[in-house]
Amino acid sequence: MQSQITIPLFPLGLVLLPQMPLPLHIFEERYRLMIGKCLEKNKEFGIVYFNGSDIQAIGCTASIQQVLKRYDDGRLDILTRGENRFEINEMYDHKPYLEARVRFFDDKLEENTAACQRLADNGLNLLKQFAGLSGLQGEYGFADMMDVKSISFLIAGCEGFSFQEKQKFLEMSSTQERLEKSVGALTKIIERTAITAEIQKIIGGNGNMTRFSGLQAGDYIKKGD
Repeated sequence: MQSQITIPLFPLGLVLLPQMPLPLHIFEERYRLMIGKCLEKNKEFGIVYFNGSDIQAIGCTASIQQVLKRYDDGRLDILTRGENRFEINEMYDHKPYLEARVRFFDDKLEENTAACQRLADNGLNLLKQFAGLSGLQGEYGFADMMDVKSISFLIAGCEGFSFQEKQKFLEMSSTQERLEKSVGALTKIIERTAITAEIQKIIGGNGNMTRFSGLQAGDYIKKGD
């Protein structure tokens, strides 16, 4: 991997993570030009999170896996995949689209591989629980032979996380830290999701609050009321 290169830049209102599939509809003329050059030269382009006011300094390159559809007016649908993370050193605007001089980086080698594996296994189980609770079973690919770093990015890409949270996971250079933070946060998300689902059942049922697990009649009344 080259330490520094200049790549085309595509600011978007989302966060791309390594190995994450991302379909894109390309309609703006400048980005049709950019994608055309990437296809011609078999080059990757960089995706960075744009929150409406600021472009983040850390992003991820995207490789074009497939052109899904070409339209008569020049628009096209493509399937991309997240590849390598980078930090922007300098941006250029001398072309219709942005370019950036970037430095690539990766996770450091972890010493406690057993702890990482335990976190990864726990995270995969939690992600499967979340998929079942949220009805997104078809949205996640659970490969049996994924390494712990790949699993950490799979968990970090969970739909339960905000773009700001995903950006933080993208910027981490420790697999173990990413696993610890994402698994801990996903545990809380699943707890909230399960409670929400139970409440929806109650609201849709006969209104008997004692159906809520662990809740007794009058528990919602403050002492002294």
